[in-house]
Amino acid sequence: MNITLEAVEKVMEQTGVEYKTAKEALLKTDGNVDEAIKLLCPDTIDIGEEAKAAVEKLKKRVKEGNVDRIQIRKDDQIVFSVPVNVGIIGGIIGFATIPWALIAGSVAAFGLGCKLEVVKKDGSTDEIV
Repeated sequence: MNITLEAVEKVMEQTGVEYKTAKEALLKTDGNVDEAIKLLCPDTIDIGEEAKAAVEKLKKRVKEGNVDRIQIRKDDQIVFSVPVNVGIIGGIIGFATIPWALIAGSVAAFGLGCKLEVVKKDGSTDEIV
């Protein structure tokens, strides 16, 4: 088993533990970073299915039309906002950065207690999650 410095650093970054603790967790989990993180943070919630459902719901709303922008809100502050047409144009010309940024942003939003919203063309908002 080969424990890389990158794996140790990732575990340290995700959990906030020291080098020695991160390396020990990786040794116990045969080098599996995700399992090491779960070992060190047992209260971590796997939001994979919830995030996938939210992204599918978001895609459905965009396909239905009347959506001007997608945003992530924490309390009363907008922390991420992107016009829908930027994502569509990016997808057409082959730059997948905007859709992936939306997905990554929405996944991060669940962990930070944020809300994923769509802003309609009339200015009203609908909460996705």
